[in-house]
Amino acid sequence: MAHCHTLGAANGPPRARVLFVGEAPGRYGAGRSGVPFHGDESGRRFESLLAIAGLTRDDVFVTNAVLCNPLDASGRNRRPRTSEVTNCGAFLLRQIEVMEPEIVVAVGVVALDALSRIETHGVTLRQSCGLPVLWLGRRIVALYHPGRRALVHRDEASQQEDWRRLGALVQATDSMAARRSKSRPMPFSGEAGVRQATK
Repeated sequence: MAHCHTLGAANGPPRARVLFVGEAPGRYGAGRSGVPFHGDESGRRFESLLAIAGLTRDDVFVTNAVLCNPLDASGRNRRPRTSEVTNCGAFLLRQIEVMEPEIVVAVGVVALDALSRIETHGVTLRQSCGLPVLWLGRRIVALYHPGRRALVHRDEASQQEDWRRLGALVQATDSMAARRSKSRPMPFSGEAGVRQATK
């Protein structure tokens, strides 16, 4: 049986502003470690690209569209079936509801499809890679899967630029959040003043 965390410390901080959604646990990665994009080549490339974006695992939460490790008859990784994506859709939606991330990053076409089943977004990797699009009250960004096969469709330099663009978006979002926080009045300051004046 595949081992995978759904919502836990191994995936990242539950209040992270950035949620990454991958395809499914790989047999040499999360299928063994229980941590999405960790322990195999895709995981190593993911962490390298994450660093290019100026992010670390402590800054993001990482999950998958499908929570089990789908294998073919020979025990090799296979693409999740539509039924498997559908079955896990409620878990993915619940993670988004609990976390309330400001940015959701779909890593690959399976993740994009899974998110579209929650609410249609019209995003495609070919046309919208790395570009933020409003979705479900937040921004969705599509990136190619960090597996080597994706290099056939988008070269390394282009993928690195996609991740740099993501990093810039995260920084801009953090700056806006900081400005909003500073502009809010101090809680109970007026009430405290009234109490002091009436003593």
